[in-house]
Amino acid sequence: MTTKHILIQGGARGLGLALVQQLLEDDATRITATTRRPANADALTSLQGEVGEQRLAIVALDITDEASIREARQAVGARHERLDLLINCAGLLHDEANDQWPEKRLADIQPEHFAASFAVNATGPALMIKHFADLMTHGERAVLASISARVGSISDNGYGGWYGYRASKAAQNQLTRTASIELARKSKRLICVGLHPGTVDTDLSAPFQKRVPDKQLQTPIQAAKHLLGVIAQLTPDDTGQLFDWAGKKIAP
Repeated sequence: MTTKHILIQGGARGLGLALVQQLLEDDATRITATTRRPANADALTSLQGEVGEQRLAIVALDITDEASIREARQAVGARHERLDLLINCAGLLHDEANDQWPEKRLADIQPEHFAASFAVNATGPALMIKHFADLMTHGERAVLASISARVGSISDNGYGGWYGYRASKAAQNQLTRTASIELARKSKRLICVGLHPGTVDTDLSAPFQKRVPDKQLQTPIQAAKHLLGVIAQLTPDDTGQLFDWAGKKIAP
């Protein structure tokens, strides 16, 4: 049985936690899950108690702080000599504490909210690739995925609004594409993609779920199963692309 070494960034709740739960069903997995505050990650800690620290490690990582990412890279490198799968899960759509909500019109744009969205949705995933790519360019199949969103597609934008979220996710998609080109020169079997999970019943989507038909709202476990199914089917020819939860390619 070949051991699979996996890193889930943002694995303490929502979709990230569901991905950890699903991946642990395979006895061959060795997972590191990151969170900003490990002391508050009760669900992860409970999972770790069930499967043991050898199968699930919890590491502190703040995706908006490069020093924190660098320290996490050292911790992960001490545990895994290589990675077969890395999924960036953190995302920012709204922040009630800072009165940040998706903009409905140009007049709603606030630079500090834009900066926060880009820090989490674009710069953070790019820094994750920067610091962890060396663990993934080992020449064998590996997947580096960032949770993106269909609203980041410029050609698919027919409704407007949501300026900061759309722009930061579009930037994330471009950064993923650009990194895929560079990293392909180091490892032809490394696949870098963006993944659109659909609307998932998490804190991120909670204020906006009233508009979503019941059959289109997925539980985190459902979404995790769908995304892992997509990841399993990816080939090197797919690198640099954005896919939805059903495995369909989304235009840039």
